[in-house]
Amino acid sequence: MKKFLYTVIMAAVAITMLDSCLGHSVEDEYKDWRETNDQWLQEAIASNKYTKVVAPWDPSALVLMKWHNDTMLTRDNLKPLITSTVDVKYRLTMGDGTPVDSSYTSTSTDSIYRSVINTNVEGWMIALTHMHVGDSCTVMIPYQQGYGSAKKGSILPYSNLVFDMKLVDINKYRAN
Repeated sequence: MKKFLYTVIMAAVAITMLDSCLGHSVEDEYKDWRETNDQWLQEAIASNKYTKVVAPWDPSALVLMKWHNDTMLTRDNLKPLITSTVDVKYRLTMGDGTPVDSSYTSTSTDSIYRSVINTNVEGWMIALTHMHVGDSCTVMIPYQQGYGSAKKGSILPYSNLVFDMKLVDINKYRAN
């Protein structure tokens, strides 16, 4: 069994090295797509329609957020921690507008997606820890805070993500 596992690992390493030697890489294959996403993000930042929100744990990690509600009305509501379990409604598109996912079609319980914040992409962690219960936002997540150079289902490598999301609740929060 150990020999088999070792052989599989070595074969995977050899294939990866051969692919690199032949000049095939994710970076090369998606170069134009990455450049398009970089340009799209720079235009979104320059538009000043969104607030740049930086992660407190990494000053180079950011998302762009646009609140759709009056935040003065939600400012006293609860705000989740990175380890909180939250209930969120969302729609996800890629930066070019291609629909990808939605809690309205992929969940069966009142369109609610329940998740621990720190089990999601970094962009979600940044956005949700800056929201209060009841806030609705459009969140633009650069690919670096999304899936990076990895392909995830129908999401191409280097894809900026756009979430329309509402923080509905913080699950099992008990005020003392």
